[in-house]
Amino acid sequence: MKEKEPLLTEGSIFKALVKLSIPLILTNILQTAYNLTDTFWVGRLGSISVAAVSLAFPIIFIIISLGSGMAIAGSILVAKRKGAKDQKAVAHIASQTFFSVFFISLILALTGYYTSPYLVSVMKTEPAVYQEAVSYLKITFLGLPASFIYLSFQSLMRSISKVKLPFYIVLSTVLLNLVLDPLFIFGWNAVIPANGVKGAAIATVGTQILSAIIALYYLLKGKQGIHINLGDYSPDFKMIKELFRLGLPVSIEQVSRALGIFMMVFLVTHFGTLVLASYGIGSRILSFVIIPAFGLGMATSTLVGQNLGAKAYDRVKKTLQLSLSIAFGSLSVLGFLLYIFATDVAAFFIPEDIATIEESAIFIKSLAVSFGFLGILIVLMGAFRGAGKTKISMVLALLSVWLLRFPLAYYLSYHTGLKQLGIWLAYPITNILTAIAGILILLKYHWFYNME
Repeated sequence: MKEKEPLLTEGSIFKALVKLSIPLILTNILQTAYNLTDTFWVGRLGSISVAAVSLAFPIIFIIISLGSGMAIAGSILVAKRKGAKDQKAVAHIASQTFFSVFFISLILALTGYYTSPYLVSVMKTEPAVYQEAVSYLKITFLGLPASFIYLSFQSLMRSISKVKLPFYIVLSTVLLNLVLDPLFIFGWNAVIPANGVKGAAIATVGTQILSAIIALYYLLKGKQGIHINLGDYSPDFKMIKELFRLGLPVSIEQVSRALGIFMMVFLVTHFGTLVLASYGIGSRILSFVIIPAFGLGMATSTLVGQNLGAKAYDRVKKTLQLSLSIAFGSLSVLGFLLYIFATDVAAFFIPEDIATIEESAIFIKSLAVSFGFLGILIVLMGAFRGAGKTKISMVLALLSVWLLRFPLAYYLSYHTGLKQLGIWLAYPITNILTAIAGILILLKYHWFYNME
């Protein structure tokens, strides 16, 4: 399967955004479906199991975030070299990125596996939730190298505007996961034992390994525009230093968000299992609904990177104007629809638990009112990363999580009569204020004309 490469440095910007964004959005929807599928089937086990998966999610996100910066840094450098039509540099950067990310994933997998009990114990949750969360985490960490192999592949493919192949791979493995999840969670006759929450992790890791095998095949074959050369495994320390320079702020950005989720869960656990389960459902919905903005943000990042490499600065400006308008409009509509159907959406994930459904609906409505501003922020951060200005994205993330959301959530929930509602309200307030800050920073840089 040979995918035709969209030309990003000339022609219609709108068409380029569409051709990149749609497969990216669909791919991200499918990747989110891993978690949604787990939540859907685990929800049939009850609130304790949903709470366990909700507890494990931010911990997994933190560990993955530590290594994701290198993959994103590689994609930034590859996009610029692609725009400059330097294919030799593209191959070298890709190889160094892949081997660096894989090495980091092995370290993180071992660290995560052996520290899982300690990471969960920090949350001070109920014993039943603790046991299930640890089991889920340990199996998930064993699959981390496979997950990082595919993460590298997807990032590199995106940087050269090859986005359809990753979509087809994820589509296949998500459909497989949809079948395997209930088999491993509830068992199948005497062939497959019922594993409960642990079964969800087994099914997901199995499909991630399959994704990694397919990704390796294409990277080693080199027929998709990225060729990983096994002879290029020798470290290029100058390149690795550049990867760290760009990737470290991205990792800090991702980790700060992950730690922010972790700390928000810490606040939520104070209010009991019902509220924790509600937070888990709302968080999954949030991760699903904002996918269009993430897809658009990734497409914008690729367009910005390649056009900066080609020194087509006017196209950078037009790309930003168009992307921001689309992000605000589309997410505002999604937020409006979600606000109306919040109760129905919550009931889909945890049927017949009226109290959890009602609390989940309140959280979902609180999130929905600021989705348009969140769309603006996500696109801005993608544009800054594409320009190689990863420190700016990092600053915006730190502002959002640690100077606004967490302090607001803590104060409103613990020092007013709002209780968990204070946590829910912290989200829209933070999204609006951070989006405004991002726009002000963008205006200061005059649409990136002076960012080279």
